[in-house]
Amino acid sequence: MIMTNTFKIYENLKKTFDDDSAKNLTSILSQIYEDVANTVTKVEFKELRDIVAELAEAQKRTEQRLDSLTIKVGELAEAQKRTEQRLDSLTIKVGELAEAQTRTEVRLGELAEAQKRTEQRLDSLTIKVGELAEAQTRTEKEIRGLAKQVGGLSMAVGYGIEDKYIPIMDDFVLKQYGVVAKTVERKFIEYKDGTYDEINLYIEAEADGKKIYIIGESKAQPGKKDFDRFDTMLKRFKNNFNTDLKAFVIGYQFSPEVEKYAKTEYPNIDFFKTYQIERIAKTKNI
Repeated sequence: MIMTNTFKIYENLKKTFDDDSAKNLTSILSQIYEDVANTVTKVEFKELRDIVAELAEAQKRTEQRLDSLTIKVGELAEAQKRTEQRLDSLTIKVGELAEAQTRTEVRLGELAEAQKRTEQRLDSLTIKVGELAEAQTRTEKEIRGLAKQVGGLSMAVGYGIEDKYIPIMDDFVLKQYGVVAKTVERKFIEYKDGTYDEINLYIEAEADGKKIYIIGESKAQPGKKDFDRFDTMLKRFKNNFNTDLKAFVIGYQFSPEVEKYAKTEYPNIDFFKTYQIERIAKTKNI
């Protein structure tokens, strides 16, 4: 009877457990069954069987949980492996970043040195520029001084020409323009708007009872700009006095370029070399 029950127990346990576990549990249960066979009642034996069944179910659940935990542990191990791989990758990246940072710091140091050298050169250039500015200031002062001297010489030459030829202007305008001079002088002409012009040779004359003006300009060596300025002044004079006007320029000499320019641009302005004035005044007839 006991052997039959033992076999049945073994067969039932094999449905749930592996062979070794079923054998062990069968052996334990057979021993328990044998020990209690003569001491327990059928009711008690049934209760004992129920307890054993519950223990078997509990064991089954425990093993299922262990299987689940085994799977979880495996997944955690895989996750740990991936984490370690990522950490290895990050370690490499951090190393590369550290090297890049080191190179950057070295480069920054080089740039700082270059900046320092640049600033030193700029300081040196600033000093040089300051010195050049001072030299330029001195040069400009000297140039202004020379300009004043040259201007003074030019004025002296111009005044010298005027002083030399004013006494013979009467004869010159009579023989050159066929008019009788009434007034010959150096004069400032003031206009209605308060401005004025300095006229080197100012001549008022008459022809056939009509008053005309003759304006002369004297320069050592007249240039293009002198003709430009003189023509501008003539227009201003004519606009203010609304009168007939003749004009001429006297100079020691005129460059071929200036002569061509004067003839082309200002046919209304005659020009004479100084010796020609005297020659006309003395020799040319009406």
